[in-house]
Amino acid sequence: MKTAQDFMIEIPVLTFHDGITKARQILRDDRFREVYVTGARKDLLGYVDITDALRVTATKSNVTVEGFVKDAASAVPEASIESVAKVMREFCTDSAAIIDGNRHILGGLLLSDLFPVIISRNELSGRVSTHMSKQIRAADPADSLQQVYAKIVDTGFTAFPVIKKKRLVGLISRRDLIRSGGVRSAVAQNSTKTVGDLMTQEVVTVSCGAPLSDAARRMVDNDVSRLPVVDGEALVGIIDRHDVLNGLS
Repeated sequence: MKTAQDFMIEIPVLTFHDGITKARQILRDDRFREVYVTGARKDLLGYVDITDALRVTATKSNVTVEGFVKDAASAVPEASIESVAKVMREFCTDSAAIIDGNRHILGGLLLSDLFPVIISRNELSGRVSTHMSKQIRAADPADSLQQVYAKIVDTGFTAFPVIKKKRLVGLISRRDLIRSGGVRSAVAQNSTKTVGDLMTQEVVTVSCGAPLSDAARRMVDNDVSRLPVVDGEALVGIIDRHDVLNGLS
């Protein structure tokens, strides 16, 4: 059975002396939501997340990452991927650092890579309505890229349903912004594009009464981390990968 080392990838790593602007650069322009930080002995100190890093807006700053470090999810290479996913859920992260006996970082794991394997070999119990979040943060098609970027910074969420006249009309994600170059223009506040210009209009949803396994399969088949939950035509919640994994038997 495959273990953590089989899914290990190279991940961004900073030292605690590096500037927070360097962390911001990585997190703004890449797929990672966490960047890991090492201490004086090159051992794992923790991580800086996307929310803290992107809130630092000054182009030049002598503030280091040390003041923003949080305890990090970590595992050894021999760990099962289910145990690593459990650690990610406990730390509310989308990645984990793989470390050796001296806590030196060997690489990292992404939840997006583990998720398809975990749901294929484990039973999920319950229905979507049991595990979804009812607190919905949404965007409007007329919102500027600056506004949706501010939502990403404020919440740490990677995608938002787009609502017009109480109807779900699209989904806007951090991935959409990165692919279009919209992150940089949002930071510079020089974009005239709106959420409606970049959003995905064919939205993958799941019914609130559906088995949790349906939500998991739709996430894998469509390579998305969050799904709007509907009851008929009404948007009633959001479910993400962490919510799904909470239903593991």
